[in-house]
Amino acid sequence: AMAAVRDAEIDPEGTFKYILVRLQRPGGGEQRDIVRGTKAAEFHNHIFEKVNPEMEKLGYECKCLGGGKIEHNSKDKKIRVFGLSTGYGKADHSVTVEILKKEYTDYEITWSDDKK
Repeated sequence: AMAAVRDAEIDPEGTFKYILVRLQRPGGGEQRDIVRGTKAAEFHNHIFEKVNPEMEKLGYECKCLGGGKIEHNSKDKKIRVFGLSTGYGKADHSVTVEILKKEYTDYEITWSDDKK
């Protein structure tokens, strides 16, 4: 079920790239957006190349809606969403923040159009 897919999977600490991905059942129907981010990705498409096959196995089509960066400070319980992806364009950071709030309920989460 789509509910089994976590809303957000990001690294526990640091500043790293992220993408906003739309999952959809082939032929339309149910869809939802998820956030994935990691320091391991040099480029935004590296994240998508990892997420896409995982989601295809579960029977979903994936579309990258854009990207940016996340600054995750677990000690202070703060997350900042900013920047953009050269390849995918800028994700709607306000959507990303709403998704992150589901996973990080006790965090202060902000976003901006700043590049750094």
